[in-house]
Amino acid sequence: MTVDGALARVIRSAGRRTATAETEVCELCAARVAGEHAHLYDIGAARVRCVCGPCSVLFADDGAGRYRLVPRRRLRLPPVDTGVLGVPVGLVFFVPRSDGTVTAQGPSPAGAMRWEVDAAAWRRLAGTVPQLASMAPDVEALLVNTVRGLDEHWIVPVDDCYRMIALVRREWRGLSGGGRVWPAVEQFFKELTERS
Repeated sequence: MTVDGALARVIRSAGRRTATAETEVCELCAARVAGEHAHLYDIGAARVRCVCGPCSVLFADDGAGRYRLVPRRRLRLPPVDTGVLGVPVGLVFFVPRSDGTVTAQGPSPAGAMRWEVDAAAWRRLAGTVPQLASMAPDVEALLVNTVRGLDEHWIVPVDDCYRMIALVRREWRGLSGGGRVWPAVEQFFKELTERS
């Protein structure tokens, strides 16, 4: 055994481990997943999990216990008067829950800030905007951006919301966000496309 041979094996092995660590895998069966893959919402842990196609089929039924398959639907809405929900921020998403509660979450440099929303106020708002009543609990959100003169209202899968939170955390600089965060948020909304 030569030193060059052993060193070369160590380097190759480290390279394989790095490539494997960067490859996303199904969080249920550990199979590799494609760049565009399904997600499950874990109600118990309140987090989104990556899943492969075969595992996602197991959770296509709504009655699948603690996991809910995150749908792909995105629907652009006309302006919605979310002021009646009492949330004092302009970049926020609202998630109706299976238990009848509603949460609002907004991105911050430290992650998501979370508020409980008055469920009766949500029901009244959903009575005036029929699309809100059609939202799948826990896995779809009303995503709102009224920051810097924008007026964006979307029904999106919750994984889109978590991508937006990660984007804000990544781009935020200093106390006010710096010069990169708001253009990045505007670009995020420009790239949203409707799909069923």
